[in-house]
Amino acid sequence: MSKFVPSGSRSAREQSLQEARRREREAELARKKKEKKIILLVVAIAVIVAIAVTVTVVLVKQSKGQGNNTQSGQNETSAQNPAETWPEHEAPAMADLDFSAVDAASVTVTQEKTNYVRMTIKDHGEVIIRLFPEVAPITVDNFQDLVAQGFYDGLTFHRIVDEFMAQGGDPSGNGSGESPNTIRGEFSVNGWENNLSHVRGVISMARTKVYDSASCQFFIMLADKYKSSLDGSYAAFGYVCAGMETIDSLTTVERSVNSLGEIATPVEPVVIEKIEFVTVGE
Repeated sequence: MSKFVPSGSRSAREQSLQEARRREREAELARKKKEKKIILLVVAIAVIVAIAVTVTVVLVKQSKGQGNNTQSGQNETSAQNPAETWPEHEAPAMADLDFSAVDAASVTVTQEKTNYVRMTIKDHGEVIIRLFPEVAPITVDNFQDLVAQGFYDGLTFHRIVDEFMAQGGDPSGNGSGESPNTIRGEFSVNGWENNLSHVRGVISMARTKVYDSASCQFFIMLADKYKSSLDGSYAAFGYVCAGMETIDSLTTVERSVNSLGEIATPVEPVVIEKIEFVTVGE
């Protein structure tokens, strides 16, 4: 005898199966929605992180003046008010400054502060620099203090650009470092008359885009071609009166490209062995 299955029982079972399938479909849709939300959340977090990293990099570059161009870049100016007050100052004309050569063999090392210093650059030679306190007294005084402390001994020239300048004196060795104190910028756009033009052989203070940010980094001009973009915006304060051929020889070292696209970063360190005060004989 065949089994008799009541129609009512079959309908209840089909309804139960349909309900189960409906629940499975709803569960699958809910799972897919949840996965989509998670994916969107992950993407949103990734975008936020990327934006934050980009902003941080930009701010760091701005605060450091773009890496090793933190200081002494061409046309590096900023819209800011010059210093409000300066002491009375009679600026000497360029023609009144002493650019005569001195005999490097006639110098004598001294522990006293003088307006002459001798810089010894490892594997290159010696340089005698005449300082002009009548041009930039604050800058010269700061430089003399650092020399007296031995601050520059063992530091490097980290940026050497052909037909432009050689920049050094950075304790970090990459253009981002400074000494404990910053000084006021003694140049015309900052309210101070400085008539020492950035001609070949002139030494000047490097800085960031902030006028009063110079501390220890300096640069020595290799040529005259950029004087018009530097005069009035950087504090020139001295002149190489002997040994300019030593500074010229720095351009013979192997260099790599820096962040500015300049062939400027020495592959091997160009070391300032010592800067010391000297007196110049007759």
